[in-house]
Amino acid sequence: MLTIDPQDIEIPKLHHYLLSAVGPRPIAFASTIDKTGTPNLSPFSFFNVFSANPPILVFSPARSGRTGATKNTLDNVKEVKEVVINVVNYDIVQQMSLSSSPYDKNVDEFVKSGLTPIPSEKIEPFRVKESPVQFECKVNEIIELGQNGGAGNLVICEVVNIHINEAVLDEKGMIDQQKIDLVSRMGGNWYCRADKNSMFEIEKPITTIGIGVDQIPKEIRNSSILTGNDLGLLGSVESLPNQEEINNFKAPEGEKHKVAQELLNRNEVMNAWKVLLK
Repeated sequence: MLTIDPQDIEIPKLHHYLLSAVGPRPIAFASTIDKTGTPNLSPFSFFNVFSANPPILVFSPARSGRTGATKNTLDNVKEVKEVVINVVNYDIVQQMSLSSSPYDKNVDEFVKSGLTPIPSEKIEPFRVKESPVQFECKVNEIIELGQNGGAGNLVICEVVNIHINEAVLDEKGMIDQQKIDLVSRMGGNWYCRADKNSMFEIEKPITTIGIGVDQIPKEIRNSSILTGNDLGLLGSVESLPNQEEINNFKAPEGEKHKVAQELLNRNEVMNAWKVLLK
């Protein structure tokens, strides 16, 4: 395994390792204004949600790795402590990318990208009309992590208003993860699209307490066929099937561990256990 001390390699290479390993990363498409009212629009993938009560989003406009200069977005939120964080879906990903070009401060990225600025209700910066979800935020705090090239600046934002395009909602009024069609950043020039081909569901163990992998019999745990994911599923059950359930189950023909794995692939966890314990 390659082991790296961050102090021993140049910043561009460290930057590559960090961004290629930590992903996919959501994108904060940040709309700000300066004290004269000049708008700015720029995407940042050092971004996530960190609290629901209060609702807090944090993004980081890092200093230029080449010059150490700060981004216009950072300068703006210091002058006007407000920002709209627009989410990015596949429909606007190319326009979002175009807006990240190093335009001069007086150039309007809304105009350059062809995206539509619309007024916010509680703050001054504009929203991106084409974005499916727009968060109006006040900036609570800015934490500067360094003065050299590549140093981040944590912009801690409190959401004061949310706008959601009804086209991405399901019948219960909640955001449908397939309809919203979000994109995210990977390393280099790579992006990721969260569509039905790349998403999968795992039921959260919020109210259940699984037996754990350590409680799986050793001969099953050390299987050369079952994977770590298979063992994680087996360890998620709260109790094992009883002997009567095991005896009454008609197991498919085949090698026991392979049959169990096929059942696990269909999320038939208890049936997989019945096969393994038969």
